[in-house]
Amino acid sequence: MYQPDPSAGQAPEPVRPEPPPTMVMAVRLMYAGAVVSAISLIVGLATVGSLHDSLHRAQPSLTPTQLHQLQTVLVVGSVVIELISIGLWVWMALMNKAGKPWARVVATVLFGLYTLYLLFFVIRAGAGALVPVLTWLIGLGALILLWRKDTSEYLNPKAGQQAL
Repeated sequence: MYQPDPSAGQAPEPVRPEPPPTMVMAVRLMYAGAVVSAISLIVGLATVGSLHDSLHRAQPSLTPTQLHQLQTVLVVGSVVIELISIGLWVWMALMNKAGKPWARVVATVLFGLYTLYLLFFVIRAGAGALVPVLTWLIGLGALILLWRKDTSEYLNPKAGQQAL
C-alpha cells in the first residue's frame, strides 16, 4: 500500500533571523519606557497626599466635597492613564521584538500622540515636566532605532529572503 511522505510538498519552517542590534536596543528602550511609567505611577501614588493641598491652593473656592471629588477623579484618571501607558510600552516592545512591521507604524503614531500631549503638558506644567520629557526622549530613541536601515531590512525582507 502506498503512503505519501507527510513532509512532501510542505515548505520547511522559515528560520527566523536574529534581530539586528538596533531592534534589540529599541525593544530595550521600550521596556525602559514602561519602567519609567511604572515609577511615575508609584511616585504619583506615594505623593497623593500633597495633591489635596495643591488643589486647595489652586481652587480655594471649592467645598471639601468638591475638592475630594476632584482629587479622586485626578488620581483614578492618572492611574488609568499610567497603566495604559505601561501596557502600550510593553505591547509595542513585544510586537516589535516579534518582527511585526505594523508595530513600528503603531509605535510611530503613539509617539506622535504623546508628543502632542507633551506639548500641552509642558505649556501647563513648565519646569515640572521632567518625567514626561524623559519618557518622550526614550520614545524618540526607540523610534530612531526602529526606522534605521538594518531594522527596516529585518522587518521588511526582500523577496529573495525568508519572510517573517
